[in-house]
Amino acid sequence: MLSLESKYRTHTCGELSAKNVGETVTLAGWVHRKRDHGSLLFIDLRDNYGITQIVIDGGNADLERLRPESVLQVTGAVVARDASQVNDKIPTGEIEIQVKSWDVLTSADVLPFQVFGDDETSEELRYRYRFLDLRREKLHNNILMRNKMMKWLRDRMWDLGFSEFQTPLLTADSPEGARSFLVPSRLHHGKFYALPQAPQMFKQLLQVSGFDRYFQIAPCFRDEDLRADRLLEFYQLDLEMSFVDLPDIQAVGEAVMPDFVRAFAPDANVYPEIPHISFDDAMLKYGSDKPDLRNPILISDVTDVFRGSDFGIFANAIENGAVVRAIPAPNSADRPRSWFDKLGEYAVKELGLGGLGYIVFADEPKGPVAKKLDAKRIERLHEIAGDNSSLFFVCDMVDNAARAAGRLRNKLGEDLGLVNPRDFAFCWVDNFPFFEPDENRGGAPKFTHNPFSFPMATLDELSTRDPFTIKAAQFDMVLNGMEICSGGLRNYNPDVMKKCFEIAGYPIEAVEKNFSGLYTAFQYGAPPHGGCAFGLERLISEILGIGDSIREIVAFPANQRGQDLLMGSPNEVSEQQLRDVHIQVRKKN
Repeated sequence: MLSLESKYRTHTCGELSAKNVGETVTLAGWVHRKRDHGSLLFIDLRDNYGITQIVIDGGNADLERLRPESVLQVTGAVVARDASQVNDKIPTGEIEIQVKSWDVLTSADVLPFQVFGDDETSEELRYRYRFLDLRREKLHNNILMRNKMMKWLRDRMWDLGFSEFQTPLLTADSPEGARSFLVPSRLHHGKFYALPQAPQMFKQLLQVSGFDRYFQIAPCFRDEDLRADRLLEFYQLDLEMSFVDLPDIQAVGEAVMPDFVRAFAPDANVYPEIPHISFDDAMLKYGSDKPDLRNPILISDVTDVFRGSDFGIFANAIENGAVVRAIPAPNSADRPRSWFDKLGEYAVKELGLGGLGYIVFADEPKGPVAKKLDAKRIERLHEIAGDNSSLFFVCDMVDNAARAAGRLRNKLGEDLGLVNPRDFAFCWVDNFPFFEPDENRGGAPKFTHNPFSFPMATLDELSTRDPFTIKAAQFDMVLNGMEICSGGLRNYNPDVMKKCFEIAGYPIEAVEKNFSGLYTAFQYGAPPHGGCAFGLERLISEILGIGDSIREIVAFPANQRGQDLLMGSPNEVSEQQLRDVHIQVRKKN
């Protein structure tokens, strides 16, 4: 490592200790905090590496007027603090600097908010003065930790034999689900580049080019509506491999992700197994294709229990195609009636259900549902719920029932304290449907996931089978109920590729136009290949315990309206700039 010593400093503000007592040193940094004791002025001096307390003889008007966050250079002797004054919360807490000379390098204006401490500040103000916000200890450490985590991932991928490549940021637009950011071309009138939603086609082309093992920490851009856990630009650990099957790709995830968590969350309890769950089982048992396995609650299909029963609401709905899902709440039989009532309100207001039926299994089954069922049906439900527990019921059409049951499962897990936030449970979700109905096209098939995935069907089967029964060689890796990775085998056969896009409503001309590079390359010998990509902001936020606030690990994020308040983007440009790229802006209606 290069020395940090320069004309401004001999040491950083985080490295001095008792072994340096007696040395004369020079430090430079920001005035973090001042304490004026009359005869002595104490200043906490801060830089990227830590804080050191400096002591200056009082009575100096210039220093007393110096505002926090001004930049100061000092030279002085390292002395030991009195035992009663030792600060064991910082590495430099055993020493302080008796200043002999000093120089104010730059003076700070009055701050819009305090850097010292944890005062609440509005998001708008924080983002407008992000350079100040980044000086605050927690956020500063988040960004440094992200840096270390990126290096760890890069080193691990090199150790696993992957080669690092960079792919273009100015490319062609292609239909991949979200909207692309478009960049007008000055040299090619009326034409546009697109910023990549992912380096999908380029990484496949690298496999066709014979590079075998590719990875990249890739910037991606998607012009979509924003939420707390979504960014316009984000990074992913992107990888692709040749001559592999699904287990070979997933083996990379299993070799990297659990160790990644352990390296940066030493207090974490990482579940030792990474189970495989089919998409169909995930939707049935967890009500989501992103199951949180820390929650022990499993959803059951109890449609047959209610079919033909005296509980007419459910029985009649079943005759019209509905299903019934049961969600147990362990050890909840002694909960007050108000708890059940609040869950009922949640079901109506948040889940869009007409109500929420339940049975309480205490000394004897209780509740309005229990009164309408015979003993045999009650016993089957008791086996699902267990003793001293409750069993809640969702009755709706299949997709709605799965979603509502899944959200109720999550809420019960939270209400009952069943989920430990420092547990980390990975799983693979496999066997996704290749196609799903497109409501905008009268229920015609559309791709569910990556259109470049390989279908688990032959070319003949693609022509004869119901497309909604075809599965994709596609998987997600899920961590604590959050999708952190998507991947699979790629469709490298041009005839199969054409057929899949034809089923999804794309004529061959559209395939040749929108995917011309990839389609052409496949004519010249493409290896079986596949890969995946890990969303880094979500993953890092989960490991650091930040949750959905992924902007807290991004140095310069846009706000939830897609605005960079510090740089003032998006902004207007001059008429000449628009003419240069052949653009005329319409007035908004």
